[in-house]
Amino acid sequence: MTDISFPATSFRLVRDNLDAAPPDALSGAVVALGNFDGVHRGHRAVISAAQARATALGKPAVAMTFEPHPRAFFNPEPPEFRLSSLGGKVRLLAATGLAGAIVMGFDKALAALKPADFVSKVLVERYKVAGVAVGFDFQFGKGRAGTTEFLTNEGRRLGFSVDIAPPLLDGGERVSSGAVRSALTRGEVEIAWRLLGYPWFASGEVVRGDSRGRDLGFPTANIRLDPDCRLRHGVYAVRVGVDGKRYDGVANFGRRPMFDTGVVLLEAFLFDYKGDLYGKTLDVAFFAFLRPELKFRSTDDLVDRMNEDSKAARQILAGAGNAFPQLADPAVLTRG
Repeated sequence: MTDISFPATSFRLVRDNLDAAPPDALSGAVVALGNFDGVHRGHRAVISAAQARATALGKPAVAMTFEPHPRAFFNPEPPEFRLSSLGGKVRLLAATGLAGAIVMGFDKALAALKPADFVSKVLVERYKVAGVAVGFDFQFGKGRAGTTEFLTNEGRRLGFSVDIAPPLLDGGERVSSGAVRSALTRGEVEIAWRLLGYPWFASGEVVRGDSRGRDLGFPTANIRLDPDCRLRHGVYAVRVGVDGKRYDGVANFGRRPMFDTGVVLLEAFLFDYKGDLYGKTLDVAFFAFLRPELKFRSTDDLVDRMNEDSKAARQILAGAGNAFPQLADPAVLTRG
């Protein structure tokens, strides 16, 4: 068990849509634009570009993201495997040192804006941006017709800077949310960690289960993840954040073949934790895939394997240092 040291910065969160009056907060900033699902290393390169420009201009740097994800708005089926919930994304953004985040509601009105109108009505009139930073492949506006070249030209015309972050490569592979999703669906959480820059995590409230784990000597915290989560089913070495502390542990994500009820759950066993976790919100970070789910001949065989899994998880996590996602404490988020 270790203490969690949260970044102590304040952070303003603005929820906005075109039907609302323009907000007073976060006007005149340098804006990092993007969906930022997972806030991976490539996203943080865009954020760093915004922060560097903001420092040069003496302005704050903020992020602007969209909810729901435009892809989910236009193509709701099949559902997108989101790397981070909106709450998780905001906590990741806040931990980068940004002054705040604007979450624009992505609806028919926003989707219908032509690129020139998005620039003039949202960026210039609504937020009076001092600058914008985007990734090299950023597209925006109706039909995704807006390009980085168009944005750069509009910036020159309307008086705001535009910085474009180049693609970030890792071993020849471009760092992207899609690459992280693919790794997680294969259970390759170490690859996801490398691409993200932190161990991938999921958050959720502990719900009551059937208490079988307690009866077997492994009391677990049960969390229902987003039904669209495509993480490979199996057993993982995990580290869990709760109440300002971190605990090493082992977790099963899936249907539990020995007691399959058709419900997909994340069941985390926290080493050396004493207390009641029901109703608490946990951040569960995934460090290594240990094995797929198995159906054992008996509960004794299951317990033996759970002991082996715990031993393996302890060894892996002992070599992981203090690694954990850098997340802002929700208490520092100020809604504007």
